[in-house]
Amino acid sequence: MHVSKSLLALITLSANGIAAAKAETYAAPHTLDELHGALDRLGIKGAGRIPVPPEALLQSRAAAPSPRLCSATCIILGAIKKNIVAPLGSSIYIQEQNRYWSNQQLETQPACRVTPNNAVEVAVTLLITEFLKCPFAVKSGGHAAFAGASNIQGGITIDFNSLNQVEVSKDKTLTKVGAGNRWLDVYTKLDPMGLSVVGGRVADIGVGGLTLGGGVSFFSGRHGWALDGVRNYQVVMANGRIVDINQKSNPDLFFALRGGGNNFGIVTRFDLETFPQGKLWGGATIHPITSNKAVYKAFENFANNSPSDPDAALITAVALAQGNYIFANDYEYAKPVPYPKIFDEFTSIPNITDTMRIATLSDLTKELNASNPGGFRETYTTATFRNSADLQVKILDIFQKEVEGIKDAEGILPALVMQPITKPMIKLFGKRGGNCLGIAESDGPLILMNLAIMWSSKADDDRIIAAADRVINNSIATAKSMKLDYRYIYQNYASLKQSVFAGYGQANQQRLIQISKKYDPDQVFQNLQPGYFKLDGGNGGSPT
Repeated sequence: MHVSKSLLALITLSANGIAAAKAETYAAPHTLDELHGALDRLGIKGAGRIPVPPEALLQSRAAAPSPRLCSATCIILGAIKKNIVAPLGSSIYIQEQNRYWSNQQLETQPACRVTPNNAVEVAVTLLITEFLKCPFAVKSGGHAAFAGASNIQGGITIDFNSLNQVEVSKDKTLTKVGAGNRWLDVYTKLDPMGLSVVGGRVADIGVGGLTLGGGVSFFSGRHGWALDGVRNYQVVMANGRIVDINQKSNPDLFFALRGGGNNFGIVTRFDLETFPQGKLWGGATIHPITSNKAVYKAFENFANNSPSDPDAALITAVALAQGNYIFANDYEYAKPVPYPKIFDEFTSIPNITDTMRIATLSDLTKELNASNPGGFRETYTTATFRNSADLQVKILDIFQKEVEGIKDAEGILPALVMQPITKPMIKLFGKRGGNCLGIAESDGPLILMNLAIMWSSKADDDRIIAAADRVINNSIATAKSMKLDYRYIYQNYASLKQSVFAGYGQANQQRLIQISKKYDPDQVFQNLQPGYFKLDGGNGGSPT
């Protein structure tokens, strides 16, 4: 069939217009009419009767965020959706503040806290908050260390405590998990059903942050990280629309959400790949620090041999406890098989105590949770290295040297934690189009280091943070001198000062920035949600 040039031009213009219209639909509302339209689409009727702040206040949105704008946001949200807004100082506000893991987060005080019951209420909250240009934070489990990660001074904190659904599909291959769950909530549901998902190893950690940042699991050798187990995300976009994001619907955004953190939208539900899983073998062993060379050599060999048995998982940790350095190692095996051969080199090292047993996943995550108590000041920082026992011995020396200078701090408990990123794990990073972490199978196995320190007094913040910085910087310098350094920075262990997305590689970082501009043209999630790790490295929060 012959198509005239003029008709072809018209079709092309129309197609371009449709594409432009689609791109524009992601924009946040800029006018009251646009805001009312967005609320109407969510079923919030009578939007014109919303108590709107004075015109002068609306005009001030173009300037820097002000306390008046955030106060107005709290009032309007309370008028639209009753019983989800907790004002500063109210009993519910205080109760929700006390659910944070670190004291730095707890001490951060938003203008109000909003606890939505569903995705629609999240969308309404986002629309009003971004329209009035009030900065906001989103909290899932609240297990980040630094202030401002999932709480915000003077802004609006959206708390997912009530988004706690755990629904298993009829064929038992998918579990829909609300972003407000903690991992123990999920496992408590799935354990009796003989099922599991790839998730956190510490009972009290939230589903949302762990999954968006990575998520190392006891099952990662067999199924990948938590982000690799997501089949679909329910996301509230900047324009207030609630959409399902998966490999088929939006492959670029699906890629970005798998490791991209809080930079693209507000994820309210994760639909997780579900598989049969019974009891595991696992637990912890305590060893004297004099075992360090044997432990790290066993680690190196375990990482190299991991393709022979992907059901095994390992964490080694050196901690200063009651004035003495000790190893506290965790071994887990995804089958109820005591002492599998891959752990022989570890289990042959004499230990002080041993909790190894056949147990449920819930039980094992509770044990690890006991080593992560809340109510302290906290700092995390991280680095990734090529696999080497000799390097780990040198890093241990660096760690002990710095700890000696801060060990008099009240309530201090420093820990040097090492975990392997194995080749079986990395191979599974390619599932469903791949994640955005930028790690190739040929790079493995790798060492993931987490320096974790808890202490009691704010007066010790500066010197402890400085010591942690020296440990990480000197460890990286040592690795570089041995040609064992690696660029990747694990988001869930990173400090505020670290550029997480630069560690994904330049190509992936630039791809994430472009995806962000496509789906969030007003850059709401870069500017109005300043906390945690931003794509350009401009992280928000306070290091202590």
